[in-house]
Amino acid sequence: MDAIQPLRRLAAGMLACAALMPLPALAAPDNAARFPDRPIRIIVPFSAGGVVDSVPRITAENMAKVLKQPVIVENKTGAGGAIGADFVARSPADGYTLLAVSPSYVVGPLLNPSIQGKSGKDFRAVAGIGAVPNVIVVPAASPLRTLPELLDAARSKPGTLTYASAGVGTSNHLSAELLAQMTHVKLTHVPYKGQPEAMSDLLGARVSMMALTSAIARQQVQSGKLRALAVTSAKRSAVMPDVPTVAEAARLPGYEVGGWFGLVAPQGTPDAVVRKLAEAAAQATSDPATARRLAELGMDLAPQSTAAFDRFLDTETRKWTGVLKTAGITAQ
Repeated sequence: MDAIQPLRRLAAGMLACAALMPLPALAAPDNAARFPDRPIRIIVPFSAGGVVDSVPRITAENMAKVLKQPVIVENKTGAGGAIGADFVARSPADGYTLLAVSPSYVVGPLLNPSIQGKSGKDFRAVAGIGAVPNVIVVPAASPLRTLPELLDAARSKPGTLTYASAGVGTSNHLSAELLAQMTHVKLTHVPYKGQPEAMSDLLGARVSMMALTSAIARQQVQSGKLRALAVTSAKRSAVMPDVPTVAEAARLPGYEVGGWFGLVAPQGTPDAVVRKLAEAAAQATSDPATARRLAELGMDLAPQSTAAFDRFLDTETRKWTGVLKTAGITAQ
């Protein structure tokens, strides 16, 4: 009997501790095992339409088939993507609310540290999907026929060559800024309030050049309105395979810029849930029909695991921290 008493006291103590534990903590493993048992939302922090919105929508369609639950894409716009990011950061860390991310996810907080977006603080990586490279283009009437010719012109008359962008911190802005820094030339940035306005002045030869997304660049080059000088990806793009990379054309190893896409979840989302989401994203983009639809947007598919995408985000943050600091670029 005496030997049984300590066991009874131990059992009673364990039950008491269990009673004091928060219910979510007790239920977490079971919830992760059942995940998902209801619809999942992917928040796009920009307006509907365009590649930033289309990529997550196409991906979500097939993720829903894999997960056997609806995957709904919602647009929550404002403050350069900060409204949508803040909404997801404040959502329960249960895997049912994800954020579709692109370069602004990294660059936005660097331009304005008060907004959400630091992956190590507010979010954790889920999966990378792929990237849409930019193409450095000039008007068809431009005398500049190659990237080396453009750089020689920039060196001979510093600051006279202008480049358009859809705004400060956009992928087209950063593509040209990194080129200028790595080649030690001075180019004059002309920011617009969106790509349509920038395109209008580019086609009218009121600016010297622009780094356009590959799908749009291909259309304009094929119509004879623009001339392609180089793609900003590390490898030649399947969208325009005859166009050399910047690294090739200008002998700039290490140059790489692109409009990449991926998914992140609120920090604290269970590993088991993230694993299921990452597997679903990988299966979704490996579907041939889905891959074709994404390729039509100019995307070079490059699925990344959770760990690989996390490393990629860290690398991007370090790279653009240095570029923005060197150029003195801040939010306007």
